[in-house]
Amino acid sequence: MDHDTTPVPAPVPPPDDAGSPALRGPGTDAPATPSDAAPVVSAEPPLRSRTITHTATYDYDRIGSMMERPIAVLPPETSVAEAIEEIRVLARTHFITYVYVTDDDNQLEGVVAMRELLLAGPQQQLGEIMLRNPYALRADMTLLDAMREAVGRHYPVYPVCDRLGRLVGLVRGQAMFEREAIEISAQPGQMVGVEKEETMATPWSRCFRLRYPWLQFNLVTGLVAAAVVALFQSTIDQLVLLAAFLPVLAGQAGNTGAQAMAVTLRGITIGEIRRASQRVRKEALLGILNGIPVGVSAALVMYLYATMQGEPVSLMLGLVVFIAMMLSCVLSGMIGAGVPLLLRRLGADPATASSILLSTATDVLSMGLLLWLTAWLVL
Repeated sequence: MDHDTTPVPAPVPPPDDAGSPALRGPGTDAPATPSDAAPVVSAEPPLRSRTITHTATYDYDRIGSMMERPIAVLPPETSVAEAIEEIRVLARTHFITYVYVTDDDNQLEGVVAMRELLLAGPQQQLGEIMLRNPYALRADMTLLDAMREAVGRHYPVYPVCDRLGRLVGLVRGQAMFEREAIEISAQPGQMVGVEKEETMATPWSRCFRLRYPWLQFNLVTGLVAAAVVALFQSTIDQLVLLAAFLPVLAGQAGNTGAQAMAVTLRGITIGEIRRASQRVRKEALLGILNGIPVGVSAALVMYLYATMQGEPVSLMLGLVVFIAMMLSCVLSGMIGAGVPLLLRRLGADPATASSILLSTATDVLSMGLLLWLTAWLVL
């Protein structure tokens, strides 16, 4: 097959197009440099396929930062025989999954899979066998938005276009899922004040700078919970056995909130949450359903313990524990769902220190409820 020996310069985006990605060359993780925008001269035989190079820079969380340079980009009038001959040459140095069909302005018109290419007649043109209007990602999309759109497709490679619909790169599905897995793995640390930048190789001095502010903040919030207990010091002095149930109630409330928070963070990550109020109401209902049997068990233990201690108000103490436990489960579930949703609404990372905020709120509510109800109903 005759090949055009004239090097094809990379298309230059117009001044108003801020969406041209920083591409990565095949087989490398380094971003493309401005020199890549020069006409590409390859040691391979001259080919008809276009070499597309854009040099704009994208943030780490954008699809544009993950793109590879498109390979096997052909015009629609190319015959199947010519395309196969082209792929034979390109496949020596590149892994090719699809043939991308673009017009003279580099607008993505269609995609041809290897199966259709091999089954078509040699004289047929790519424009006849291509899949028209293929699904494509945008270079300025966030990784999270791209994952939400691609989660039901499972394509090995996704074409990436700019805002004008021009093909500017390729993103492999495996690369997207690997990077998203890294982001998800950082969530447990963020929940307790460990920044996503910290890894096993991070120097201890930087670890200290990243962790210390959150630990100081946690101390302040812990003192808030201690202040609530101090307000009811006289109640504890009269019924010392309440002190034994304070950590039980706080632990149960904290676990209930953590369950709600874990499910909410997962829903935010994969885009399942549409209405925040519906999510909070569901956790409130679950708090009632879980709080009643758990509250009965806790009330029975309190009644037996108070009876063994000779307290004449053991029955009322059991009732107080039941009410406090049920209300704590309801409120903790609502807070566990509400904290990450509120952080997202404020434009912050939903996972950032959410566990610290949750533990403070559940400690204050659970212990405050138990002591207040005891002072009101028993003493």
